[in-house]
Amino acid sequence: MSVLPENINIETKCVQSGYRPGNGEPREVPIYQSTTFKYDTSADMGKLFDLEASGYFYSRLQNPTCDIVAAKIAELEGGTAAMLTGSGQAATFFALFNLCSAGDHIVSSSTIYGGSYNLIAVTMKRMGIEATFVSPDCTDEELNAAFRPNTKAVFGETIANPALTVLDIERWAAAAHDHGVPLVIDNTFATPVNCRPIAWGADIVTHSTTKYMDGHASAVGGCIVDGGHFDWMAHADKYPGLTQPDDSYHGVTYAERFGNAGAFITKATVQLMRDLGSVQSPQSAYYLNIGLESLHVRMERHCSTALALAEFLSRHPQVESVSYPSLPGDPYYERAAKYLPKGSCGVVSFCVKGGKPAAEAFMKELKIFAIETHVADARSCCLHPASSTHRQMNEAELKACGISGSLVRMSCGLESAEDLIADVEKALAAAR
Repeated sequence: MSVLPENINIETKCVQSGYRPGNGEPREVPIYQSTTFKYDTSADMGKLFDLEASGYFYSRLQNPTCDIVAAKIAELEGGTAAMLTGSGQAATFFALFNLCSAGDHIVSSSTIYGGSYNLIAVTMKRMGIEATFVSPDCTDEELNAAFRPNTKAVFGETIANPALTVLDIERWAAAAHDHGVPLVIDNTFATPVNCRPIAWGADIVTHSTTKYMDGHASAVGGCIVDGGHFDWMAHADKYPGLTQPDDSYHGVTYAERFGNAGAFITKATVQLMRDLGSVQSPQSAYYLNIGLESLHVRMERHCSTALALAEFLSRHPQVESVSYPSLPGDPYYERAAKYLPKGSCGVVSFCVKGGKPAAEAFMKELKIFAIETHVADARSCCLHPASSTHRQMNEAELKACGISGSLVRMSCGLESAEDLIADVEKALAAAR
């Protein structure tokens, strides 16, 4: 199998990383549509169960198609290992639960996706894992005060959904490392094309691949990437699951056997995927790879269209406020210039004058933007977060997440920017 040259650009990685066919092999990534794999002897298969050899025996844990695509995403993010999951929610849960157990604690940014907030604040709390939510713009003193002796992870989003706050990754990583814990970053909105959090100090990166990576609403999926830098053995008392023998695998110690580069993903695969089974299908992974091949081209278009829409909205008399990190004057403009110099994302959030009734009236008048529980797609879509993705939150929680009743989230697709702006302009006029 041929090997790509070193130090190639991310555009080339999007197209060719992960899979390099040998002489006479398929040019396209093969779909290994099989639940099981055949071996000549029980001893051969036993080595896989003992983690003494690499290979495949059951697609609930690993599948060759999924591993090929995960390897591509690991290269794009600058990580050492990755795994695909059945959804972005599964990726977030696996990444955190691989670090935490009952009695532990998480520090999280407060402006995160509503589903992630509910996962951490409600579901994981029922499992005995508590969380402290702090503003992404908190002071160093406030951030450090959120940590406890039992804190095992810090979580945030590069670009928050839908508040569009930009996390100061370096600062949050420094705080996490000062307390001996890893920083987990959801990089869904930025994608590795626009930001690589590991290069800024993050330890683990998650994605809802359903969004820009797939890009066409073809398949639900998620991914976890390990940066391979966090020294688990240096914090052995905090992470016994990684640094002490696992009796379910004949006493293997993941950090010793697989090192910092492979311990985290190996444990997540052979423990969590084995027991919880949130697997991505090989067919979905195949669709995901097709999306990844054009990710660098699509992100440039998504960002340029979103910026044009944000500029239009910032001048419109019916618009109360606009949030878009790459818009000059935005509170996160300088931070976006640092972490997202090539552009932020294709999502624009804005508040319509007149509150929730005005926002709902505006959305009913749209002809090209479709009302969907989706975002980051080739087709433009929008939603009203307070009555959909963040519906389970109370007023105080909504405020902490930066969500108001007048907030509308617009996701700019690949259509004509001129047509999208005209659609918004007409809807605002009709909803007046």
